[in-house]
Amino acid sequence: MTIRLPRQPLRAAGVGLVITVCLAPVVWHVVTSLKSSAQLIRLPPLLPIPPTLAHYERVLFESSALRPALVNSLLVAGGTTVLAVLIGSLCAFAVARLPLGGKPVILGFILALSMFPPIATISPLYLLARAAGLRDTVVAVLLIHTTYALPLVIWVLTNAFRQIPVELYWAARVDGCTPWRALWSVVLPPALPNVAAAGLLVFIFSWNEFLFALTLTATDRARTAPVAIALFPGLHDVPWGDMAAASIIVTLPVVVLTILFQRRLVSGLTGGSLKG
Repeated sequence: MTIRLPRQPLRAAGVGLVITVCLAPVVWHVVTSLKSSAQLIRLPPLLPIPPTLAHYERVLFESSALRPALVNSLLVAGGTTVLAVLIGSLCAFAVARLPLGGKPVILGFILALSMFPPIATISPLYLLARAAGLRDTVVAVLLIHTTYALPLVIWVLTNAFRQIPVELYWAARVDGCTPWRALWSVVLPPALPNVAAAGLLVFIFSWNEFLFALTLTATDRARTAPVAIALFPGLHDVPWGDMAAASIIVTLPVVVLTILFQRRLVSGLTGGSLKG
């Protein structure tokens, strides 16, 4: 006789295990950020007793590195999102709807660009930024992030535009719209969930990116938040509490954006944008 366990409890247990594994580092960071410096070097207590906001006050109001880094991250991530979505929309529209030859080759070339690991391209990009006078500037990081984000945006929006009936586009052309006007007035509005999903993914990528931001910057005037946090440790001391508090502060904007645009993200990625 075989014993069959109900699927629902097993599924719930599996989902609970995955959630626990994913959230455990975040919870540990929160606990660490709320402990005093004395409690950080010994166990027990496991939990902060009592909790303290001293680390948050230090990184936000006493430290001179995190606040400008947050501003730089916002400028870089916001600028990258705007540029990547704007340029990617035009490229995706051309590939999806305009009469171009060799579209599979174009898409294959775009995909090939995204396959190069960043570590393989960081040296020539550094030399290029230095030769252009953009070393240690927000502009250099923004442009590199945009270059790496464009393939994702083009692929997502190309497939999204293909799901929109082509009759809408040709009807707009018959009524006198230029291809530019047809894109902004007819094709783009139905694809807004896909545009929002692509924009959110680009923002998250740029906000969290570390290698390019570390290599192309040298001072606090251009460093982003991930780089600033990585440079917190001193020669003889590692401020675990400050680093944990800064990590939570940097993570919050991404969490808030994901929660606010969750439905658009899901509908944008499942409503045809990832279909071939």
